[in-house]
Amino acid sequence: MKNTLLCLSLFFAAFSIPFAELSMPNFFGDHMVLQAGKPVKLWGTAEPEATVAVQFAGKTFSTESNVEGKWSLHLPAMLVDAEGQPLQVVSGKDRLNFQDVLLGEVWLASGQSNMEWPLERVDPEREAIMAADLPEVRFFQAQRTTAASPQSDVPGTWTVSHPETAAKYSAVAYFFARKLNAELGVPVGILQCAWGGKPVETFTSRDALITTPSGASQIMNHDKQVAAYDEAEARANYEKALAAHETAKKQWEATPKEERKSRAPRPPRMQRDPALIAGRPATIWNGMVHPFVGYAVRGAIWYQGESNRRQPNDYEELFSVMINDWRAQWGDDFRFLWAQLANFQQPVTEPGTNDGWAVIQDHQRRCLKLPKTGMAVINDIGDANDIHPKNKKDVGERLARWALADDYGQDVIQSGPLYKSHTIEGDEVIVSFDYPAEGLKVRDGSALKHFEIKDAEGTWHWADAEIDGSRVVISNRKVSQPTAARYAWAANPEGANLINSEGLPASLFTTE
Repeated sequence: MKNTLLCLSLFFAAFSIPFAELSMPNFFGDHMVLQAGKPVKLWGTAEPEATVAVQFAGKTFSTESNVEGKWSLHLPAMLVDAEGQPLQVVSGKDRLNFQDVLLGEVWLASGQSNMEWPLERVDPEREAIMAADLPEVRFFQAQRTTAASPQSDVPGTWTVSHPETAAKYSAVAYFFARKLNAELGVPVGILQCAWGGKPVETFTSRDALITTPSGASQIMNHDKQVAAYDEAEARANYEKALAAHETAKKQWEATPKEERKSRAPRPPRMQRDPALIAGRPATIWNGMVHPFVGYAVRGAIWYQGESNRRQPNDYEELFSVMINDWRAQWGDDFRFLWAQLANFQQPVTEPGTNDGWAVIQDHQRRCLKLPKTGMAVINDIGDANDIHPKNKKDVGERLARWALADDYGQDVIQSGPLYKSHTIEGDEVIVSFDYPAEGLKVRDGSALKHFEIKDAEGTWHWADAEIDGSRVVISNRKVSQPTAARYAWAANPEGANLINSEGLPASLFTTE
């Protein structure tokens, strides 16, 4: 009897492990680009405890799946190869065949709408779309996906750049990739996972957010809302509201057009599960970013910050946490580059203006203290009336400057002038800059504009400013005891004109 029970137990235990066909996440597919010069991780599922073999570039690599059917292995670091090759994964009778696989440079492109903004909506660049037949530039565009917990896959496919496909690509990422491909002559792959209108904390893992005061507060509030959500109650309320809407709609339709005092009533929406709402802490991380963890990349490019402007003082902390989180999750201190917010809204005409937009920009600048980072300054190419400036070409190419200089060893100037240090000497504030190139300059040849100086009573005044090599001397004859200075401190610092010899604009800064 005991032996019979033992046999039955073993029988049912064997079948408690689900059968798993050989599979891999969607971003392992035809036309993919694998990172050259680094070990490349491949992973997926197969039958439990089965041998999995990968054939690529004339070599075979093998591993064994665990009792849950999960497997992974690393291909050794390989040289760039722009000739498409097949990659085959075999386990028992199952086979996955991927065609036209290249070895080149892979970058993750993320952020909100200015990163998501497609090439087809960048009016001045219609010619760029028609010239987008670039077989060595490829994109994997992750579909918008949220999740309550970290996921292992995300919908999407690899496509090769040509006029039909490139029109939908992130314009910033496209111009970044095109520049790298042109300058380096190597394949470039972009993993695009952007979502418009979303704050930085939704792209960050829960475990990382909870380590910070502002992140922990958001997690706590989010958890309360998730716990309070009742799907049955939400559906009942929705159906009740829908019935009321139908009644109101019939009354509206029965009313003569000339007597209607409003538009047709809008249909109600069912309350969504807070755990799945994009914009809530970690939901985009779970659904769109986490699936890529482990995919070998050279670095990440980022364009975001607009949605955090209402609570700007938390941005440096939250953004730094996200950068460190991504690197920790990948186990790789990869390059991280971002676009500083562009100029937006009506120009500022008075000194002493406080604006959350400028605070975000300054927090972005301060995050440059993190290692292996870079920032494209774009306060000269924004649009006062549009939060989505159409010039995405300069954004992508200014990001590419950082990569070309710091990752690929090219002799290019990465950036416009960035605040380095300052001294106060008598009635002058003297500021030194990094990246002056061959010298600081004025864009329009006139006097420097949009510098401010702070007096001993704490009042800001417009200041005179003069270039002295790689320094700027700031003063105001009415301010005898200055305590601080700042530059371009506004959402739209119209007239700010400090550049370097490369014509690249200086970032805003404050000496405080």
